[in-house]
Amino acid sequence: MDLVGACRAFVHVSERGSFTVGAAAAHMSQSVASRRVAALEQHLGERLFERSSRRARLTPFGRELLPAARRLVLAAEELEHEAGTARHRPVRLAVPDTCPAPGLARLAATARRHGITLDLRTAAPAVRPHLVRSQQVRAALVAVPPDQARWHVPLGLAGVAQPQGRRLYLETLRPRRTDQGPPRRVWLQPEDDVPHIRDRVTRLRDAVGLRPAQLSVAAGLTQAAAEVFSSSDLLLCSPLQAQEFALHWRPLGELGLERTFGLLAAEEGDAERLSTRLGDALAHCLGAGGEAEAEVEAKAKANIGVDADAEQQAKGRA
Repeated sequence: MDLVGACRAFVHVSERGSFTVGAAAAHMSQSVASRRVAALEQHLGERLFERSSRRARLTPFGRELLPAARRLVLAAEELEHEAGTARHRPVRLAVPDTCPAPGLARLAATARRHGITLDLRTAAPAVRPHLVRSQQVRAALVAVPPDQARWHVPLGLAGVAQPQGRRLYLETLRPRRTDQGPPRRVWLQPEDDVPHIRDRVTRLRDAVGLRPAQLSVAAGLTQAAAEVFSSSDLLLCSPLQAQEFALHWRPLGELGLERTFGLLAAEEGDAERLSTRLGDALAHCLGAGGEAEAEVEAKAKANIGVDADAEQQAKGRA
């Protein structure tokens, strides 16, 4: 039996003294109200109304139970109101500050289609887990080791000049005696200043004979990009970021690198719900969708083909 629905019919009929008028006030038909009151009477074991052709008058038993029925109906209405409020309360989600604004906008729009309102907060990698633990956000995209990752973002090197090959090798930055000016550097963003990325690049730097200063961690993406724009330095970044800055991107030749992310939430249900409903949108926002890398790969193949044709034409003229 629908106890709340039966009590709602009972309260409205008692307040108006009529099954017809009371049913209309409760937004149900007269026949439904009659059935619900009858079911409630059977459940409680006593009649609630003395019925006549004109009025429905409370019995002494009905008058005794009316206050409790009102409290139950009010509690149910309050519960429904709180549930509606909770459904529409924004979910605070901490995301990397490397996510581009268009990607964040698409993520928020996708969430709305799933009935989720996102309140997006950008933060550094070391800060995002703290925001969850301190309950300043409900969930966060956090850097995790590759074997624990839900999303994988390819990393490579990007610069102003168009590379000749389909990969960029760190060993080509090794200083030579004939070089003019300071040696070329590789700039890491704060998002990549995590052990499973920074330590691997550092070991590779030492293995191929680069100087320690040739690997630097910038204070932010803006500073790193500015250094690259004003020199022949390279930026360690994703294909999506390279497109955003109109830089030429290639995978790192000696090493496969990825940013690897998982979703940390204060409640396990939040992590599962967001991952299930927004997994593709989160991947696109992070640059893990693969579209940007495929486009860069296609451009690289095309440029290599153009260079080969130009070289062949030059040989023919000679």
